[in-house]
Amino acid sequence: MASTLNDIVTHIKQQIPHIDCETAAQRRKADHGLLIDVREPSEHSAQNTSEAINIPRGVLEMKITTLESDLSRPIYLHCASAVRAALSAEQLRRIGYENVFVVTGELSNIIQAHSI
Repeated sequence: MASTLNDIVTHIKQQIPHIDCETAAQRRKADHGLLIDVREPSEHSAQNTSEAINIPRGVLEMKITTLESDLSRPIYLHCASAVRAALSAEQLRRIGYENVFVVTGELSNIIQAHSI
């Protein structure tokens, strides 16, 4: 039987830290990590924080190595529901990035926390 999306995300949550948007904002300020919005460009254009780099989930693996070669630099991923961010985090871990985090919370709260 095929795994459901919920099954996959549940498994990822056991492997990759999911942290709330306020904690992520505090950590990112301290460690100078990247904040990546993995939503589509049209979603990012409609509502975003200027702190986030928009790299859609579908092209993240192709673009991340030119953006960040340091596999130990913290990377904080967000989307609208944490599902695409979780799937993206799993792929970054497969590539070799060591400090990947999924940012959780309502999109408006993520934007507010990272715009301060």
